[in-house]
Amino acid sequence: MAAALSTALIPQSDTKRPIFFTKTVKQNPKRKFTIFCASSKSSSSSSSSRPTQNPPETPRKTPSLSEQLQPLSTTTLPRKDQARLLSKPKSTWVNPTRPKRSVLSLQRQKRSPYAYNPKIRELKLFAKKLNDCEDSEDGFLTVLEEIPEEISKENALLILNSLKPWQKAHLFFNWVKTKNLFPMETIFYNVTMKSLRFGRQFELIEELANEMVSNDIPLDNITYSTIISCAKRCYMFDKAVEWFERMYRTGLMPDEVTYSAILDVYGKLGKVEEVLSLYERGVASGWKPDQITFSVLAKMFGEAGDYDGIRYVLQEMKSFGVKPNLVVYNTLLEAMSKAGKPGLARSLFEELLESGLTPNEKTLTALAKIYGKARWAKDALKLWEEMKSKNWPMDFILYNTLLTMCADIGLVEEAEQLFADMKQSEQCRPDSWSYTAMLNIYGSGGNVDKAMELFEEMSEVDVKLNVMGSTCLIQCLGKAGRIDELVRVFSVSVEQGIKPDDRLCGCLLSVVSLCENREDMDKVLGCLQRANLRLVAFVEMIEDEKTELDTVKEEFKSIISDTKDDARRPFCNCLIDICRSKNLHERAHDLLYLGTLYGLYPGLHNKTVDEWSLDVRSLSVGAAKTALEEWMGTLAKIVRRGEALPELFSAQTGAGTHKFAQGLSGSFASHLKTLAAPFKQSEDKAGCFVATREDLVLWLQSRMPSSTSVTA
Repeated sequence: MAAALSTALIPQSDTKRPIFFTKTVKQNPKRKFTIFCASSKSSSSSSSSRPTQNPPETPRKTPSLSEQLQPLSTTTLPRKDQARLLSKPKSTWVNPTRPKRSVLSLQRQKRSPYAYNPKIRELKLFAKKLNDCEDSEDGFLTVLEEIPEEISKENALLILNSLKPWQKAHLFFNWVKTKNLFPMETIFYNVTMKSLRFGRQFELIEELANEMVSNDIPLDNITYSTIISCAKRCYMFDKAVEWFERMYRTGLMPDEVTYSAILDVYGKLGKVEEVLSLYERGVASGWKPDQITFSVLAKMFGEAGDYDGIRYVLQEMKSFGVKPNLVVYNTLLEAMSKAGKPGLARSLFEELLESGLTPNEKTLTALAKIYGKARWAKDALKLWEEMKSKNWPMDFILYNTLLTMCADIGLVEEAEQLFADMKQSEQCRPDSWSYTAMLNIYGSGGNVDKAMELFEEMSEVDVKLNVMGSTCLIQCLGKAGRIDELVRVFSVSVEQGIKPDDRLCGCLLSVVSLCENREDMDKVLGCLQRANLRLVAFVEMIEDEKTELDTVKEEFKSIISDTKDDARRPFCNCLIDICRSKNLHERAHDLLYLGTLYGLYPGLHNKTVDEWSLDVRSLSVGAAKTALEEWMGTLAKIVRRGEALPELFSAQTGAGTHKFAQGLSGSFASHLKTLAAPFKQSEDKAGCFVATREDLVLWLQSRMPSSTSVTA
């Protein structure tokens, strides 16, 4: 037994792949000194703050594996889903003795007053006739010839303002210009641009703006605000910034509307520093931000998951005495969801109710998402009961969000009641996402029969299965060992036009690791072959013990590079599980090494002077066992060399918060018991196993091929 365990603990492929974490903390690190260079002008002023040549030693934390491999993983393995990062802006020096100049006008742009027109009724009827005429240019111009009154500036402006389709407004504007009866003023361009903005016609708006510049027609705040807001609606954020900067170059100060619009643009670009700079300079100019501005700030910080930024928004609102409306509350709740702060979200919701506001569908949807993600079952049930008792509004999105929340927490009865209510509703009938949530609930609970009943029901009510529903059902059938039904579900999914994604492929890989006989394994691999042929070829490659590590490494890197970021680690976990199920332990260690090499397991190892720990919370059961064996093998080498070790060792598995979670902790504890390892469950923290240096060293020495005397 000892010999077998020794083989498992100390992998035999040391010549093929290096073992990480063999370097221990140095007891006497070399002293370093720093050379500071300064100009003669600044030397006298900085001499008092200059540090000494030999500062006192501070304990240095040994870099973790993820830190050591970060440059390697970022250069060798591309991020498939990562967006392009924006460069940080250069800081600008500002003289503190001089106040900053105003950056916005505190007076809203006044709209030009309309003169009374006695023919307004007749002109309105003619404008309606233009709106109802055919969309062709010839038809529109034909109707224009029937205009009842003389084309004056006031008449033309009234008709232009009454035309709803942007195409007709643009045609009328051009027609008026060709008549050349009066000079075209800014207001004509503004009204036309607003109509074009509804149609998201930024190119035409920019063309009109350039025409105004060429003809020396002044652009006012309304013009710039329309241009910027249209660019924002068309997701042309760079154009919005360009026109905002042109506005400043002309010497025109933006009003509050334009300022709020450009803040939103910078927020959508993720330029937090620019937004804060503009905001603070506006406040310094005497501007009082409104609810729209704070909603923009909250959304920006929420997208970044910046909790401190959200707190800053709340503090600013309080300091200005601005009470949030329902839109601001909804934005803040969505921000809390992305920042992962369910407690603060609950407090905000209670504050909303105390202020006398009634939550709408968006409010309840945001809160349900937060409780589901955090798996706060008690608060989720309280919210559900309160919604029913107070008859708060429900819409289709909220129903599906509540079902997803029930799936996240494992509330089966509540989900069934919601699903039944949806079936009886005329406006919110269950769709594919509703069925997916129910399939997830039954699949997580192992209720295969009910899951298959839902699958058959979907065909009867003509609701197509989506890729997520297919993944949940296949996972459920795979765990139950009902492989023939799994193959049928996969075939139906493909026939309905579902394109298997990386998550579904990972699900099939996990089922392969669960198959107990070759026949079932081949059936599942047949499904996987239709989804990802390269994965099947790679599984066959790693099953062949004669395949060299370098060959496996190149193919592994190629496959993982073509996989979405969130599916890379699950792929590696499943491949390790497959190897362990086939007793290919050496290959499992190879795959763990490759996964670590390419940054799939950041934070797997953590070191301090007093404690070394192994964090396997993101690993599958097989991968966690492999990581433990690899770690013990490395520690055995350190013990053999007589190097220093910390006082405490720990392994983190997590406790698992889902109702149906089988839990990594139990399987890991069973493996520790099989190895007779001295790790014990921590009394203070669930899912944490600890061992002292003395116990671990004795255990490692007892399993070495040749005993080595080491003082712990």
